[in-house]
Amino acid sequence: MSTYIIAGLGNPGPTYQWTRHNAGFLFLDRLAHLNNVSITKKSFSGHSGEWSFAGHRLILLKPQTFMNLSGNSVMQALQFHKLPTSNLIVIHDELDLPFGTVRFKQDGGHGGHNGLRSIMETLGRGDFIRLRIGIGKPLHGDTTNHVLGKIPPEQMEQLPRILDGATDMLELMLSEGLLKSMNLYNNKSFLEG
Repeated sequence: MSTYIIAGLGNPGPTYQWTRHNAGFLFLDRLAHLNNVSITKKSFSGHSGEWSFAGHRLILLKPQTFMNLSGNSVMQALQFHKLPTSNLIVIHDELDLPFGTVRFKQDGGHGGHNGLRSIMETLGRGDFIRLRIGIGKPLHGDTTNHVLGKIPPEQMEQLPRILDGATDMLELMLSEGLLKSMNLYNNKSFLEG
């Protein structure tokens, strides 16, 4: 039985709750809801909960440090459970993917994402799995306002379907491996139509 830390990235507090940058938190909230798990235990400078799936013990973690300090929380969880970075899965919003798309990626840079940057600086490496939830790029204007902007109503309607798709991807990865999940889902959109 393997143990994984599944860290969903976001910013704490009601102001940020429904922003695009909180895709990681929204994913974990949906996962917890679907599996009747609670992520309310205060630990690792965040909120955590436990979920068992496919013989794995999964520590669900929502860092409460604000995005640019996410690494502190993730490092505490990895150290406490004595896990290597290969047992870390980070869920985050991704500007470079269109809304409705979710992709797995292993390794790589931070692409300007402050949460990933913090984790990579704190851990000193980037060889963990990422589940990237597409938020799309603004046509013009400031990407910061786009990332920290509220998810518009028409996208909110689609969100449960996308997060359920992302949950299916994670479950397949845990039961049958990363490659299988990437092959099946990485070129798919979860939007209706």
